Amino acid sequence: MLDSTVRQLEEKVREGSWAASARLPAERALADSMGVSRSTVREAIQRLVSKGMLETKAGSGVYVVQKQPVRLSAPWLQLVTESAPLRAEMLEFRLVFECAAARFAAQRSTEQELDKLQTILLKMQNAVAAHDVDAEAVVDGEFHTALTAASHNRMLDQFYASTITLLREHIAANTFDATVNNANAVIQSAMRLRQHESIYMAIRERNPDAAQQAMFTHIAFVGKQFEPGISTIELSAERGLPSANL
Repeated sequence: MLDSTVRQLEEKVREGSWAASARLPAERALADSMGVSRSTVREAIQRLVSKGMLETKAGSGVYVVQKQPVRLSAPWLQLVTESAPLRAEMLEFRLVFECAAARFAAQRSTEQELDKLQTILLKMQNAVAAHDVDAEAVVDGEFHTALTAASHNRMLDQFYASTITLLREHIAANTFDATVNNANAVIQSAMRLRQHESIYMAIRERNPDAAQQAMFTHIAFVGKQFEPGISTIELSAERGLPSANL
């Protein structure tokens, strides 16, 4: 319970739910919203204080530190920052990383995390229906962030946190690039939505193999969108994915 609370608070900080220097809600409010005791919230906060993510001010409360620490300052991360990987390299990385995360999420996700994924999918449905590319790109990143947290693997969670900006930029760029000057944009947007729904359904049904395969199918499709000369007929052949009853 404590580890889960720490992860949830950390995710809120990193996702920007509370701005830098913002004061956190009172312990009682946090405890009620997360379904845990105040003592659990208090201990979780202290863990994040020790990580340098939060700070306590006597007589005032708990605040998000103005500048978040770099969690993984490995040399390779600096190299990635200086020389951005190609789209194909990022997709290969995501095939390894996110297929594993989806598999673990199917085994370990909590009801609260399933509810969060469902809420995100509802926002994605609205964005796709409105042809709102900006909103779709943002929600797409939220979905993959929430899924990684639901894997309950600390190494995956830490690693994702260190590359989250790069990955979110990659996801957003894919969404935009697949839409601009593309006669198939509406079809592809609907297909990406169904792929996310299939991932969610497999996780909800506690089927690790299906979750892993659904994620593989999604990321492979993302890459296929950029193949030269791809036709509406070829895309339509990929459209046999079930739609989730959300």
